[in-house]
Amino acid sequence: MKILKSIYLVALSAASLGVVSCGASGDDQGLEYAPQMYHSVAYEPLTQIQNEEAGSWLSNREDEKGEFYNSNIYNPHSMNMREPAPNTVARNKYDMLPYRLGVADLAASDSIANPVELNDQVLAAGEQLFMQYCLPCHGAGGEGDGKVGEVIGGVANLKGGAYINLTEGHIFHVITHGKGRMGAHASQISPERRWKIVHYVKQEIQKQ
Repeated sequence: MKILKSIYLVALSAASLGVVSCGASGDDQGLEYAPQMYHSVAYEPLTQIQNEEAGSWLSNREDEKGEFYNSNIYNPHSMNMREPAPNTVARNKYDMLPYRLGVADLAASDSIANPVELNDQVLAAGEQLFMQYCLPCHGAGGEGDGKVGEVIGGVANLKGGAYINLTEGHIFHVITHGKGRMGAHASQISPERRWKIVHYVKQEIQKQ
């Protein structure tokens, strides 16, 4: 019985010692039971350190390579990022290709359809964006009577004349590249947001 108690006492002491050794304070940071969890080797997209000994003085990697070695042997040329497939163009979440038409291609924009599906959420977002970016010049109703529009003059009345029949692609192109007194907004408003503004203009301002 005494032997059994002694065994229990030794086991308890060992467990207590193990728990205490997990503590960290001051310069003593304790023990790392899974060092790879703390020092994971991440691939850096813009660097390829191919020297397997680089950082060996610091390394505790399981593959026994240097801490700074980060080349990807599974990709061509040990690159950390793969190049796009030849002749391909990245699309965004709306399956949209980059807008390629230049400033002088306004007429060609008439054939471009709005890729953003129309719904209540899109209209609400379009209204918010219109009030943020367009209201100062065009006014809340799109009639060119905004506070800034009154000062600079020549702001389009989106409810009148030929403007009422503008295509969605035409409006998007003008928002993108600007026209006349209106400056380009491509650097300020993402393509998806521009298309949402177009929906709001056609559906709510021009009622089409």
